[in-house]
Amino acid sequence: MWEPQIPVLQEAGFSVIAPHVYGFDGSPLRIGWNMVDYAHDLARLLDSLSIGKVTIAGLSMGGYQAFAFFRLYPERTASIILCDTRANADAPEAHSQRMEFCRAVEANGPSEAADRMIPNFFAARTYESNPDLVSKTRQMIIRQPASAISDAMKAIAGRADSIGLLPEIPCPVLIMNGVEDRVTTPETAASMHAMIPGSKLEILPDAGHLSNLEQPDLFNRLLLEHLKSL
Repeated sequence: MWEPQIPVLQEAGFSVIAPHVYGFDGSPLRIGWNMVDYAHDLARLLDSLSIGKVTIAGLSMGGYQAFAFFRLYPERTASIILCDTRANADAPEAHSQRMEFCRAVEANGPSEAADRMIPNFFAARTYESNPDLVSKTRQMIIRQPASAISDAMKAIAGRADSIGLLPEIPCPVLIMNGVEDRVTTPETAASMHAMIPGSKLEILPDAGHLSNLEQPDLFNRLLLEHLKSL
C-alpha cells in the first residue's frame, strides 16, 4: 500500500522501512496479537538495523500502531504522520461490528473482507476514474489469509484509547485525511489536530480512506515537506 511513497522518499535521500502486518504477504502469522506486540516488534526491527529514532507514518490501522509505538517509545519517535485514522478506541457498537466482521471473514474467506471494505475506501469518482486502483486494492485484500485479516481486525478492536495521549505528544505531527473519507472523517482528523499541540492538518481533495493511493502526488509532496522541515 506504500508503493507510491517508497521510491519518492528514497530518491529524496530518506531511508524507508515498510513492515508487514503479521500474516500479510507471507509474513508469519501471530495469533492473538495486539498493538503493543506490534510496537515492540517494530522496536526490535529498528534495533536489528541499528536505527535509533524514526518518523512513524501510519494510515488507518497504521495510526493505531503509531500511537502504540509512541506510547512505548517516545524517545525513539522523531515525528508522527497520522493518515485517515482516529485516536479513540472503539465504542461498544463499533466493537460488536468488528467482531461480526471477523466471524464473517473466518466463515467466508478474504473476499468477504474485500466486499465489505472496498465500497468504503475511495472517493466517489475514483470508482469510475481509477478502476485499476480499486481492482488492485481488492486483490491486495483477497490474497491475504482470512485468519490474518481477522486477527488484524481483532487487534484494532482491542486497541487502547489514545485521546488522552494527544496533548502529551511533543514531537512534530502531520495529520492527513481524505475529504471524502467515510471511515475516519475530516471532522475526526480535525478533532485530533485540535488536541495535538503544534500539529498540522491537511485535507486531501478527491480522496477517501486510502488517501495515499488516491492522491499520491499531493500526499508525497506534503510528506516530503514535513520530513524536510524536521
